Amino acid sequence: MDFILYLIDLFLHLDVYLQEVIQNYGTWVYALLFLIIFMETGFVVTPFLPGDSLLFAAGTFAALGSLNLWLVFGLLFFAAMLGDTINYMIGHYLGAWILAKDTRFLKQKHLEKTHQFFEKHGGKTIVLARFVPIIRTFAPFVAGLGAMHYSRFISYNILGAFLWTSLFIFSGYFFGNIPVVKNNFEVVIVGIILISVIPMGYEAIRTRMRRDPSPQPDISYEETV
Repeated sequence: MDFILYLIDLFLHLDVYLQEVIQNYGTWVYALLFLIIFMETGFVVTPFLPGDSLLFAAGTFAALGSLNLWLVFGLLFFAAMLGDTINYMIGHYLGAWILAKDTRFLKQKHLEKTHQFFEKHGGKTIVLARFVPIIRTFAPFVAGLGAMHYSRFISYNILGAFLWTSLFIFSGYFFGNIPVVKNNFEVVIVGIILISVIPMGYEAIRTRMRRDPSPQPDISYEETV
């Protein structure tokens, strides 16, 4: 419970925590930002780490001059791309073994929701999933598990990483220090989180309304365009 409360406080006051890290650790903040984004996208056991909100906050501090905008963008774009690549490799080479272990860190419902995204959007799921928490973390793992061709995956991966990091970093850069946004940072972060989960909530409602008593499909999928 204490860990959950800490995570909530971290998300809502991300600007305060990030400012303290910048003041106390200087340029090491770049390494920390890289590590968080890499882990949030690269490992299916860390979907709880801040993603959208951290990118937005980083852009905000870049506008203040506390961080170098282009260094932040380059590093976090690369972290997002590398994270998905590692996640894909884990799914491709170790996915079946991991699922056979029935680990409590991999929730079947998350895998099923990600599979449904692939069923609906095909390979474009790798791009679209960037903007949906949890699905973002599981999509490359499922892509690797389902033997999606790496050459196809990497093109979607690069595009998705570029769009995701660009949108939130530059949104923070241009809008994060507007007084009404700066003075209500917690509200903005909550808004970002709520907007990002709308697609997942919409799909969940549609699935519940059209629920079929037939067994859930296997995780493997036929890739569509």
